[in-house]
Amino acid sequence: MFEVAVAADISPETLRKIETGRVATPAFSTIAAIATVLGLSLDDVWSAINPPRQASTGEQAADRRPDRLAS
Repeated sequence: MFEVAVAADISPETLRKIETGRVATPAFSTIAAIATVLGLSLDDVWSAINPPRQASTGEQAADRRPDRLAS
């Protein structure tokens, strides 16, 4: 953890607080720096914290209507 923090140019204590949830909303630049050090894309990070939403039954039915289908 120390090496990641130093490479991301943040303090080890800041990284520890992010990991334990004591920093609820870390700055975007901080997350971007950590992701870069860990070899993650920001898309990967976003997908990990915002999984695709499952469509409700009504939305699924609406998506099957003929007027909603591509030709």
